[in-house]
Amino acid sequence: MTMSHPQAVLILAGIAQKPGTTKRDSLTIARRVLRRICAYREAIHDQRRALRREAAKLRAFEPFTKQQADALEQQARDYGAAQLEAVRPVLLAYGGDLIRDHSGYMEALGFDAVCDLLNVNTVEREQARRDGVDDLSGLVFVHNLEDSASHRGEDFKQGPLFEACFAAMGHFIRTAPKGTLPDPFSPHGPLYGAPVRMVQPDGTVTVKRPDLTVHDASGSRVVKR
Repeated sequence: MTMSHPQAVLILAGIAQKPGTTKRDSLTIARRVLRRICAYREAIHDQRRALRREAAKLRAFEPFTKQQADALEQQARDYGAAQLEAVRPVLLAYGGDLIRDHSGYMEALGFDAVCDLLNVNTVEREQARRDGVDDLSGLVFVHNLEDSASHRGEDFKQGPLFEACFAAMGHFIRTAPKGTLPDPFSPHGPLYGAPVRMVQPDGTVTVKRPDLTVHDASGSRVVKR
């Protein structure tokens, strides 16, 4: 009989708690747990997308099918919501541990052993070494090297460990107290130069553009925009 993803996660979690579990075992179990969780989440999202596609087909025959289409879209929003909420804390816990390497995998196992466990291809491994990557978050989150050969050359990042780190980072950004994170739109931020849409108290939307530095014969001056 095929084991469900939640059942597999519980069994793996129990194995991880056994005395004598090594760092190698723990990292292997973490990968398998997160692979199961990601597959579980993806199956839910697949079903949601299927329901939305059916709703979109019905929209073509509105107003006669509006009620049915609305019901399908609501069903899509509700499908698997409790299950997604249940696995979210597990995803966040693993992601936070991996980003900070609280478990000390890199120190205990070393760069090459960790790369072996993450299935980092030799080509990407040596490039990471040349780039000075020496921490777990650099391997799995920044450079996304888990199973590196399987997604070489792709423009987007993926993988169970990356998904866990991404979820944890997103949660941290959303919940950080106001003012504790640097402004990404500041002159030294990654989004400097991008226009910012601001919603005013009356509901209108204005676009704030970054200050412009103008250089001419009189010198340099900053133009507020």
